Amino acid sequence: MNKEIMNKKVFSTLFLAVFSVTLGVGLVVPLLPVYAYELGATGLYIGFIFGAFSLSRTAFLPYFGHLSDLKGRKPFITAGLLAYFLVSIAYVLSKDVNFFIAIRFFQGIASAMILPVAQAYVGEITPKHKEGFVMGLFNVSLYGGLSIGPLVGGMVKDTFGIQSSFLSMGLVSLVGFLLCLIFLPPRGQEKLHTLAKPPLRYRILIRNKYIGALFMFRLAYTACIGIVWAFLPLFAHARFKLSSSAIGVLVMLGVLTSGLLQTPMGVLADRFNKRALIAIGGLVSAGAVFSFVHVQGFWGLFVGNILFGVGGGIAVPAVMAMTVIIGRRTDSMGSVMALLTMGHSLGMLTGPILAGIMMDAFQLGLAFMGGTVVMVTGVAVVLVLTSGFQAWAEE
Repeated sequence: MNKEIMNKKVFSTLFLAVFSVTLGVGLVVPLLPVYAYELGATGLYIGFIFGAFSLSRTAFLPYFGHLSDLKGRKPFITAGLLAYFLVSIAYVLSKDVNFFIAIRFFQGIASAMILPVAQAYVGEITPKHKEGFVMGLFNVSLYGGLSIGPLVGGMVKDTFGIQSSFLSMGLVSLVGFLLCLIFLPPRGQEKLHTLAKPPLRYRILIRNKYIGALFMFRLAYTACIGIVWAFLPLFAHARFKLSSSAIGVLVMLGVLTSGLLQTPMGVLADRFNKRALIAIGGLVSAGAVFSFVHVQGFWGLFVGNILFGVGGGIAVPAVMAMTVIIGRRTDSMGSVMALLTMGHSLGMLTGPILAGIMMDAFQLGLAFMGGTVVMVTGVAVVLVLTSGFQAWAEE
């Protein structure tokens, strides 16, 4: 089989599969805070609902990442997509806040099998010096699903009820499962099986300062995402009495803006200083989160979400390009992607829980202030620790 054709087939299949599963997530996740609140959840419990997902994903990421380096990507991606379908059925059956926490915990395990493993797969078929472009293009699947999902989910919920949103998530996840099952080649044909060297173990990878820098930035940036996703819907509903559809539009704006910037900023990351792009994007995101403290209505939230999306659109392609370079140099693409996704998961775990505590103890606005401080700290860390990256990458 022609390698170029096979690579395009793999890329397209993974693109559509990730789009389907993130579309399903987007349909449901922005609706969960208000739904849980209506069932009697406090701010801390809402934080636990979001944090349970990240806790389990963080725990299982190293296992699935390293195992996919050894055993192949396809089995884990397909199993995770099927598990997402089962999770949607569980959502429909649940009416209890504690059960929601258990469902989110199981969903986190499924998530650990999908996105980082799919990103590792794409990283392995990416040509050298095209890391930013290819990973930026692939990220369109992620941001496209997450941007369309909240809008559609809000409309479905307002028209048919939240149970229909849960069922919609199951349907699109099942579509992704079937795509990967049918169109991904057998695991024996995956590029990783041609590598001469075994993947490095985690105790060696965690000593790499560049991995540590990107890990900390991902943690900080995703903590802000977690705060926005978990509490901006509640903030908009409680303070401004916005409908689910309007809240869906707001959540969609940030993700859509970031998604539209992924490919052009990926091209820019291949040609210019990746560290500078990460710093600029991080500072724009910090300013956007800070703005939520002072908004006066829908249009203030509208502008703040767009700015938050711009920040992510600038920074994320450069982060992913550096991650692919590290994964290629260490012959441990799955493990490196898993480590970086652990930073993502820890951010989603700590951000909402911290915000929930601050909401219960003080007021919700202070949660956004905390996110700003975390983001600025992440920028400082990545600038210090990634000094010398370009020379190391070209050795």
